[in-house]
Amino acid sequence: MQSTRRTLLAAALVLGVVAGPAVPPALAATSSAAVPTRSGIPALEAAIAGLPTRDATAALVRVGGSEGVWRGSSGVHDLRTNRPADPAGRFRAGSVTKVFTAAVALQLATEGTLDLDRGARSYLPELIPASYGKVTVRQLLNHTHGIPAPDFPGNTVEERYADRFRIHDPEEMVRSATSKDREFPPGEKQHYLNIGYTIAALVIERVSGDSYEHQVTRRILKPLGLRDTYLPGADPRILGPHNHGYQTMRLEDGTTGPRDVSVWGPTDGWAAGDIISTTADLERFIKALFRGHVVRGPLLREMFTLPKVADWGTGDPAAYSAGLSMKKLGGREVWGKTGGRWGYNTGVAATRDGSRTLVYSVNSTDAKGQEMNEVARNIMVAAYGNP
Repeated sequence: MQSTRRTLLAAALVLGVVAGPAVPPALAATSSAAVPTRSGIPALEAAIAGLPTRDATAALVRVGGSEGVWRGSSGVHDLRTNRPADPAGRFRAGSVTKVFTAAVALQLATEGTLDLDRGARSYLPELIPASYGKVTVRQLLNHTHGIPAPDFPGNTVEERYADRFRIHDPEEMVRSATSKDREFPPGEKQHYLNIGYTIAALVIERVSGDSYEHQVTRRILKPLGLRDTYLPGADPRILGPHNHGYQTMRLEDGTTGPRDVSVWGPTDGWAAGDIISTTADLERFIKALFRGHVVRGPLLREMFTLPKVADWGTGDPAAYSAGLSMKKLGGREVWGKTGGRWGYNTGVAATRDGSRTLVYSVNSTDAKGQEMNEVARNIMVAAYGNP
């Protein structure tokens, strides 16, 4: 079966990960050079000061680009020992995975192997029903497909935690989603969901004759030397050095408090949200991407082009392209992607010209909350300015 082959290949890739050199942890934020414009070291230091708090237990930050460089970390490795956070620690990057998935799809499109304007059903006729026959690959990538989310067991964080080791099969998630009525006609609105990237990864596997994990590894991780980035398959652990993630929830004694959620099965996210990385690796990736070293030629524009439709829920203009999103901060466009897995919030961002890049990992105690984590928001504002 395809799912069995995928799990075995992913396990092999995990076993092949080479740990990077250890970096001594820092008790407080440290900087290597001043950031000269819009925000300075004090603002960035203040953004991650005082951890752990109720909202976060650790934060790792890297700012780069021609405007200056800054590196900072704060908080603790874990709440049991209170050791300082490891600035080189790995973490779950959540939906930042979508940037990698989109990049692989666009590489295949550049090579002529994949057609962005072709229906996903033409690649996966046995999986995508006729009712979704007009959904194109491009619409999968920019969230204008109209396919609803699949059903997952459990509604509360406590129920999800009890079910955290369940193995979710991508094909079954697609069948669950496409058995429902569409949210809107494809291409008419935008609704940010994971399901489009689950289908896109299955299309990648179909046209390449290879596993999604191996395609990402061969096309992006190895060429860029991202030695601390890997796709975990069904392994619920974070391999190698990492700072523990915590989620506030109801505990066995009836109280509410932080529970260590570092070990949690990632298969519900798969190509939409399962990647594990470091701030150094993600900084290298985002710089290479924006310079045209990952997706080459005209198709790179897909990542910096917002569809001219409205958001399905809010009516606001679309904010998501193929893999990235755009916000105006400090009077300029900032492109990037945020992600959340239980215990971890991540963000990558850059100005289009690469003059300022930002990567952060925040060990949030409510990483999937409705509102952006306060520490993460303060980091973003310190790096780029207010919306």
